[in-house]
Amino acid sequence: MQTSELPDLAHTDTTPMHWLATATAMAAVIAGAGMLQPDDATASASTSHRTTAQHGTAPVAAPDPARATFPLRCGTADSTVADQVPGDLDGDGRPETVAVVHCAAGSGTPPSGVYVLTQGSGAAPRIVATLVDPAQKMSVDDLTVRDGVISATLLGYSSVDVPRCCPDQQEKVTWQWRNGAFVRAAHRGTGSA
Repeated sequence: MQTSELPDLAHTDTTPMHWLATATAMAAVIAGAGMLQPDDATASASTSHRTTAQHGTAPVAAPDPARATFPLRCGTADSTVADQVPGDLDGDGRPETVAVVHCAAGSGTPPSGVYVLTQGSGAAPRIVATLVDPAQKMSVDDLTVRDGVISATLLGYSSVDVPRCCPDQQEKVTWQWRNGAFVRAAHRGTGSA
């Protein structure tokens, strides 16, 4: 073995900290690449909800909730998309869809779930947030999206004695994307229905 005539350089020795820094940097690059999605140039012209992406590119179709799989336990019944509203909720120029979904029921008012859907190019829509879980036993009315703010009226029950057809409580709420999460706020009008 030959010895080098150059002095030993401390910065050329690898340590576990060097490997950890390299792994962290690679993970950040991979995560960043996963967030970049090409425009959906193959979107169907029959899709009814479209918005225009930033910088004058072609319109991008909002995710279609009929193509999504929702985490509802409906037994032998199907799920029903009761309402859907598209909008750019996170300011990235690509539309998301807010969907109100419940189990199909012959009578009564089944509890609803409110989900935010996104979609990559050619992929099936996926749920990125659950705003109202069906386990909360609420139904949803007056769903809107304006300027990135989701608004709805939540209808619920004060006790188990209240018939499931006739919610006796309501709460007007909004959700807005802030610091990587949807933040919920209650507004005036909260109380009995």
